[in-house]
This record gives sequence, C-alpha cells and structure tokens, in this order.
Amino acid sequence: MAQPILEMQAITKTFPGVKALQDVSMSVERGEIHAICGENGAGKSTLMKVLSGVHPHGSYEGSILFDGEEVQFGSINDSEAKGIVIIHQELALVPYLSVAENIFLGNERVHRGFIDWNVANSEAAVLLARVGLDELPVTPVGQLGVGKQQLVEIAKALSKQVKLLILDEPTAALNDNDSEHLLGLLRQLKAQGITSIMISHKLNEIAEIADTTTIIRDGRTVETLDMRADEVTQERIIRGMVGRDLGHRFPPHESHVGEEVLRIEDWTVHHPTDPERVVVDRANLTVRAGEIVGLAGLMGAGRTELAMSVFGRSYGSHITGNLYLHGKPIKAATVSEAISHGIAYATEDRKKYGLNLIEDIRSNISAANLAQVSSSGFVNTNEEIRVAEGYRQRMNIKAPTVLALAGKLSGGNQQKVVLSKWLFTDPQVLILDEPTRGIDVGAKYEIYTLINKLADEGKAVLVISSELPELLGICNRIYTLSAGRITGVLPQAQATQENLMELMTKDKDEVR
Repeated sequence: MAQPILEMQAITKTFPGVKALQDVSMSVERGEIHAICGENGAGKSTLMKVLSGVHPHGSYEGSILFDGEEVQFGSINDSEAKGIVIIHQELALVPYLSVAENIFLGNERVHRGFIDWNVANSEAAVLLARVGLDELPVTPVGQLGVGKQQLVEIAKALSKQVKLLILDEPTAALNDNDSEHLLGLLRQLKAQGITSIMISHKLNEIAEIADTTTIIRDGRTVETLDMRADEVTQERIIRGMVGRDLGHRFPPHESHVGEEVLRIEDWTVHHPTDPERVVVDRANLTVRAGEIVGLAGLMGAGRTELAMSVFGRSYGSHITGNLYLHGKPIKAATVSEAISHGIAYATEDRKKYGLNLIEDIRSNISAANLAQVSSSGFVNTNEEIRVAEGYRQRMNIKAPTVLALAGKLSGGNQQKVVLSKWLFTDPQVLILDEPTRGIDVGAKYEIYTLINKLADEGKAVLVISSELPELLGICNRIYTLSAGRITGVLPQAQATQENLMELMTKDKDEVR
C-alpha cells in the first residue's frame, strides 16, 4: 500500500485552561479528498493550524509526517515551502490590490530588483484559467464576489506548488452554483494529483465529494470513515459528531398562530448607489404572532435587501410602501425607530455586523438596548452583567463567564449572543437572516429549538435561509422571492424543495 502523504500522530494542543486537542491522530492518502467533520469547538481548525504552522512546533505535543519525513514547522512559511497551503474561512485577500497582486503577494515575480508585471499578469492569467475564473489579472479583488475570491485563493495556492490544499469551510458563504463549481475544481485538482483536506458542516457536500472522512469530537478523533467502501449516510456522520442520534434534524413543534403582527405592503426598494435599479419590487408579506415564516430565494433575489430596508431603512434608497404593526401603520425610517416599534434584525454576517468581536459577551448583549442598563447617563456594569448572565444561562451560551470575548466563541455560541442582543430589546418581530450559517448540526438543533420557543412566546419570526430543508423543517409558511419580486407563498404542508425552486427561479415578468 502506498505511503500516506500525511500522518498526524497523537497531537495534543493546550490553551490556557482549555485542552483543544487530545491525542488526535489521522492519516491522509495521497491524491484523495479528505473531509474533517465535527461540531463547532471540536478542534478541527486548531488541528489544521497545527499542521500548517500557525501553531508552531513546540506549542503542541505529537508528531507530523509529511511526504514520508517528520516535519517541524515554525511558521506558515515553513509549511508552504513544503507544499502545504491552508485557505481559512475568513479569506486573506487585500481588496484594493489586483488579482495578480494578491496571487503573488509575498511571492512576487521579481527581475533585477523590480516586480515584473508582465510576468506576474501572464502567470496569473494561466492560474485563473486553471481554476476556471474568467477575470482579468488586473481586476481589483474587491470587485469580485465571494465565490470568485475563493477561486483567487486557490489560484494563489497553486502558485506555491501546492501538494496538500487545506480548505476551512470553503462553501460556507457561497451560493449553490459557486459551491458546485468549487467542488468540481477540487475533483480536477484531485485528478492532477493534488491532495485536499476540507473542513465542512455541509454534510451533503461531504457525502458527494469526500473519499474519506475523519470525525473529531471534543478535541479527540472519533473515527475515520471510508466514504467509498462504507455505506455512510449523513445520519451516520451526525451520530459520530454529536455522540448520539439526532432522531430528527428539526425539533418537534406544535405551532399556535395568532393574529397578524407585521404586514408589509407594496414595498419597493432601489439600489443605494444606482437609484434606477429596483432591488425589491412591490413586495407584500405578513407574519402573525407565534408564526415562523420563511423567505426563500437564490443569491441576489433581494431577501437581505428586503429585510434590511424594513429594519429602519438600513439598506436602499427611494423606499416606498407601507408597514403595519398589529394593523396600524408605522414609520421606521431609522434603526432606532424600528427597534422602538419592536422590530429586530439579526444579520447574516454576525462577525462583521452582528457582533463586536473584541468586546465581551456582556457588552454585546446590552449594545442594542443600553438605556435598559443605564442610569443618569451611565451604564450600570453590575446590571449589564446580571442581564448578560441571565441570557448566558437561558440560551446555553458555552462560555466560562460573560466577560469572555465574543471573538473567542464558536460560531454557534456567537449566534446565540446575537440572538440574546436582540431579545434584550423585547421585539415583537424578529427577522433572522441565515441564522445557522457556518454552524454545525448540533448547534443548529439548539438554534431551531430557540426559534420555536420564541414563536411559542408569541413572537412573529421571519427566517431567511439559503437551505431549503431548513425552511421546510421549521417554518409554517414560506414566501419565495425572485429578482426582487414575491413569486409565491406556500404553507409547510404543501411546500417541497421542487416547487419552492420552481417559484424561486420564476421570471419576474410571469408574476402578476
């Protein structure tokens, strides 16, 4: 049998007060696509940081063999010199530099002491063609979408003569088309002899593309599954990840739907910098007390734009239409006004817009309702801590104290802090934009349970999600959006992925 390209043996990594990895071992065969699964905080990313030298040799116990020899990386430059390249979930590109400049940043094409731009752009063009990206090398990276930026990162890896490519949640922020293109590219790289390790929470993608899957739970290796020989189902992977059967992906829920809370009528939104472009076109939508309503649409359909424009007109220009709360017209021209009317919006990008990552849990939870924890113009720290501690327990936020930094939490716990922040405003309407993006199945189940509880408390909940099974699993009704227009609404009992997709791809001219 051929020698594995990578062997990690008895890796143990300890942070102050936390053992992130304990005796983790894994082996990766040459030329395979190897998936790593586990809940948030299981140690997946930490293990890859050990491998790539982000956590240098000497800061962990155990040994790493690559290409048949033991390696001791002191930095990420050392691992890249051996052909190991890691692409983190948070892309490390400079938006104001060109594609070619980003590809060769730190690895410039120099001739006689000067960068040879002709060579750089020419080589970049070859690499872009190799990853299937039809963009000019001089294009600023900031002008590209996330899917194309991901391809630029892979082109950058290929420029370093990569042998082992590590991708941390590569499709978490991609739409279905971009995800499928990326998975196809990994297959092409495999055919060219390049080995890949992919960390992902998307079990359907793992089942589709992985040759082997290693499951990590609580910092330990649970098992490695041969996806080619074994009959490996998504349920089988989940059982390994969470240590138990999730009898259902979605918690059982009996809805008690009451009177209408929010009504949106003839809502039209124009693009903020291109007023001629209509982003949301005469949308009509209602949400009732105790009801969970879904909003489905392809990337660019206008889902987030609709939600943000309703939430204090925080997106768009030339907004027209009417908002009603309990049948009475309201004005919500600012975020403060929207909050005062009992409307809350949890953003799809929790790290950029939902949280202050360098502040603690306490400060994040109180941020949207400081008046409630203030007296005579000063924040009452003790009251802040009391409130935050209450939410920490209620939402099962896994942190030793509310003084822990939000940026140190796992994705699922960060999402719970975001929800806590908005619940502290005591909203009547809660708009959740991609509430489970980038979190594992166990944490998703907890979030679904929390959403059900909010509905049971009489909240009107609007959920935006790119995952149709998620909407089908938790929503009472589902609206579909295409090119800015509402194209239909289906009750849960009548909705399927097929008829939702048909409505999501409907031409707007077909909508009356």
